[in-house]
Amino acid sequence: MATLKELTHNQDRLAGGHRLCAGCGASIAVRQILLAAGDSPVVAGCATGCLEVSTTIYPYSSWRTPFIHNAFENAAATISGVEAAFKGLQRAGKVPADKKMKFIAFGGDGGTYDIGLQSLSGAMERGHDMVYVCYDNGAYMNTGIQRSSATPLGAWATTAEVGKAQKGKIQRRKDLTSIIADHGVPYAAQASVSHWKDLTMKAEKAFACEGPAFINVLSPCPRGWRSTPSKSIEIAKAGVQTGFWPLFEVENGVWRQTVKTPALKPIEEFLKPQGRFKHLFAPENADLLAAVQRGVDEYYAYIQRRCECEGE
Repeated sequence: MATLKELTHNQDRLAGGHRLCAGCGASIAVRQILLAAGDSPVVAGCATGCLEVSTTIYPYSSWRTPFIHNAFENAAATISGVEAAFKGLQRAGKVPADKKMKFIAFGGDGGTYDIGLQSLSGAMERGHDMVYVCYDNGAYMNTGIQRSSATPLGAWATTAEVGKAQKGKIQRRKDLTSIIADHGVPYAAQASVSHWKDLTMKAEKAFACEGPAFINVLSPCPRGWRSTPSKSIEIAKAGVQTGFWPLFEVENGVWRQTVKTPALKPIEEFLKPQGRFKHLFAPENADLLAAVQRGVDEYYAYIQRRCECEGE
């Protein structure tokens, strides 16, 4: 694995000066992941969303690599097609057989968990040599903070309001990382922008493996989370330390926790800095807060069991 000093010498493929919000986790995730690509040529694709809109406002682009913008639902299909075309050109002798190229797609949770799941699942099942990265900020942030299947239980969203009839989202979030791992892909992982070393290590593995790889990255959104921009990394770290977002990888079917947290902190430490959860701390919502804690504990225990049973 590359050291921090080595990574700083790699090409920064996402330039500064883009229009993503201060404290946005998406740009942090992209820069850390692409640093791990080393000197290899990279073709990047991006589903419609905050990342695409804010880095490619015509006539400008923040991408220092070939970049393809496609629709909300088909980032994985587009990049899998580019990868297939490249291999076709190699077979036809139009591209040297030993030429190496990396293919990567980025999408938010709306375009990955929901609208783009069919496209993503198909690309994973077909076995394309590509990396797919989800920057998970827990809602459709670009179109108005609507709830997605990644939105946590109890969170406020504009389509999961807080009032007499409902107290935020009433369903638990989808565990997409486990779903993709169960496709039998060579590499799937869950990471956080708060743990750069863990994230870049997983990105290196994803780029190095032959076949499809998937990384799901916890990416704070100050606008949608109703949080302070300067606290984004701190909040993401609390997500790991409370067990809300366990860090693990599944490499060739072997499950492993990459960052272990022996003594989990209470979920309140992750929730309190976020205004989207402020209603949970009203006395009348104590039962809902307890349900959120139970759900986090159950999910963390599930990941631990899979790592113990299907680990090395």
